[in-house]
Amino acid sequence: MIIHVVQPGETIFSIAAQYNISPQKIITDNELQNPNVLVPGQTLVILIPEIIHVVQPGETLESIAQRYNTTVVNLLQLNPFIQYADEIMPGDQITISNREAKRGPIYVLGYTYPNIDREVLRKTLPYLTYLTIFTYGITEEGELIGIEDEELIRMAKDFGVAPLMLISTLTEEGTFSNELAHIILNDENVQNNLIENVLRNLREKGYYGLDIDFEYVLPEDRDAFVNFIQRVNERITPEGFQLFTALAPKVSADQPGLLYEAHDYPRIGEASDRVLLMTYEWGYTYGPPMAVAPVNRVREVLDYAVTEIPREKIYMGIPNYGYDFILPFVAGQSRADSLSNVEAVELAADVGATIQFDETAMAPFFIYYDDQGRQHRVWFEDARSILAKLDLYSEYNFEGVGYWNVMRYFPQNWLVVSTKYNIAKLL
Repeated sequence: MIIHVVQPGETIFSIAAQYNISPQKIITDNELQNPNVLVPGQTLVILIPEIIHVVQPGETLESIAQRYNTTVVNLLQLNPFIQYADEIMPGDQITISNREAKRGPIYVLGYTYPNIDREVLRKTLPYLTYLTIFTYGITEEGELIGIEDEELIRMAKDFGVAPLMLISTLTEEGTFSNELAHIILNDENVQNNLIENVLRNLREKGYYGLDIDFEYVLPEDRDAFVNFIQRVNERITPEGFQLFTALAPKVSADQPGLLYEAHDYPRIGEASDRVLLMTYEWGYTYGPPMAVAPVNRVREVLDYAVTEIPREKIYMGIPNYGYDFILPFVAGQSRADSLSNVEAVELAADVGATIQFDETAMAPFFIYYDDQGRQHRVWFEDARSILAKLDLYSEYNFEGVGYWNVMRYFPQNWLVVSTKYNIAKLL
């Protein structure tokens, strides 16, 4: 795999000639909507096939997989142009393997809302180990506020992906309620009712496990939160369910702030089967312009986490989005717009910007001015920044990574992940 950074004046044809591959393969692999317009500083993932199979009349993806002792899912990973496994045509060129040796296994978790575009979901599932569906709500009585998740669960299992149920204290207004968390964590009857409802839903829906995402828990509920996680695990583990817990990105045990104080890394790590470190949102909607997950800041969290939690339990969070910030930043007034990584490159093309790369944050950005003369700074992810985060995963020897979120498809991310690693499947 080569990550090519577009230089001024380059075209798809000149880049393809440089690597002795077809322009169409670059276009198809990177899913370029307008290949005639490249942005200086834009990344392109160049894949060099080792074995290519030309589809013959009567062949199916399953028969081709059997011939080469591989799986349909692996072929879908290597050939993202295949929309549906039963729609390959005679003459199609199917990549069976790439020249690059893989680093080893990786477990990949992706968060999604129930209203994800089904085509985006179908294209993403070959690359996932777990699909976490966000989110079941909770009432003050410990009842579950249901979601439409049956179709997502079925689709996940069709691709060998383990679906995870998620419970959180998120309100209809989109904020986490520490008042609701306080009731649940301190009322034994409410807690018992909630746990039984969760267990029943896990069974009935066919989930693989549970993800607990309680954020902004009151500091005085720190012990109660740990006890709740322990109780949940004691109830669901005997029935074969896994328990994940999402953790705020701390850099020390006594880090101040409502987001951090109730998240006791060593005790929650011990009480959970796995933890997801939410290593993103340094750059956020109401904050000053900066990368969403600067590698130097992420590393600080990881350095602390491995002193408190076994590495084999840790999943490192990776963002799948960027922000368009307006300058000057005014605290309490400024609000950035979220955009996908693909949209960020399209925006750079539209405004004639050159994409730059911050070597400290290991993240791309660009600057432009709108029609009101305001300066914008756009931070997002590209193939380079994704690889830098995956390098951290390998360096720290974690079990997996978790993407927030997979609602917007980012082709280059999945090219990098699937080229560098064997994605684990549990079903």
